[in-house]
Amino acid sequence: MIQKHKAWIDEIEKCPNCGSTHLIRNYERGELICQDCGLVIDDNFIDQGPEWRSFDNDQYMDRARAGAPSTFMIHDKGLSTEISFSNEDSYGKKIPIRNRSQVYRLRKWNSRIKSLDGRNLSIALQELDRISGDIGIPRDVRETAAMLYRKAMTMKMVRGRSIEALVSASIYAACRMHNIPRTLEEISRVTKVSRKNIARAYRIENRFLKFGLIPQSPMNYIEYFRDKLRLSIETKEKAMEIISKVSEDGKISGKGPVGIAIAALYIAAVLNDERRSQREFADAAGITEVTLRNRYKEIAGILGMNIGFH
Repeated sequence: MIQKHKAWIDEIEKCPNCGSTHLIRNYERGELICQDCGLVIDDNFIDQGPEWRSFDNDQYMDRARAGAPSTFMIHDKGLSTEISFSNEDSYGKKIPIRNRSQVYRLRKWNSRIKSLDGRNLSIALQELDRISGDIGIPRDVRETAAMLYRKAMTMKMVRGRSIEALVSASIYAACRMHNIPRTLEEISRVTKVSRKNIARAYRIENRFLKFGLIPQSPMNYIEYFRDKLRLSIETKEKAMEIISKVSEDGKISGKGPVGIAIAALYIAAVLNDERRSQREFADAAGITEVTLRNRYKEIAGILGMNIGFH
């Protein structure tokens, strides 16, 4: 009920009487008031914040009664209790020597009762966090990747397969779900897993978890590659125009979106006199120079262009 009431308050952007947008929230009286005409729009306004004040971070941490939010990035979602290795109690006092042996046994059994799946999940999530940090993945995408890996582990997909490959496949799937342009080559570059094995693990996950993702569009990679190559906005717009033209007749359907995107960007850079070597373009996309040349020739043939390859 409180959530519905709060949602209704959030929807109010102007006074229903005079149409003014100058609204005052009086938390002491619980009222929502129009500053211009004085109309009390709501007299049961709820303050969702704490009932105490803090003037520095130490006071805030001392008075806060809730811990960190739960997250899929921690193997126990941040909800379990850990016994510290320090010889101090929760009040900061030293544990008496006569009780330290008992605390030691509790600490030892606490580490032993963790299941094998819990240990494997902890290792996998640490690797997931490392890979995501290396390729610059946002926090929400990491959470999605961790959730996908947890589902894969629940369906017994981890047994007999490489943990690193499934983690990499989960990251790639999460990037596609959030429209984050990351290639298999880029993920493989920061892991010990080949592109072929990551692609195989992705297909296995897709078969069991049924992602339902549509094929990637070359448009999704244009801005990403433009930023890596430091090309102009005009070149990006020209590359998008080229992709739109060659996509109309469907002659590039079935081709890899990464190769199409980087080849269109190369043509646009040449037309705008922003020349780079083919090695720079190929490295930016994580493909070979041969693939870049083949895609370039296909696009140039469709558009009837005759541009020298540098």
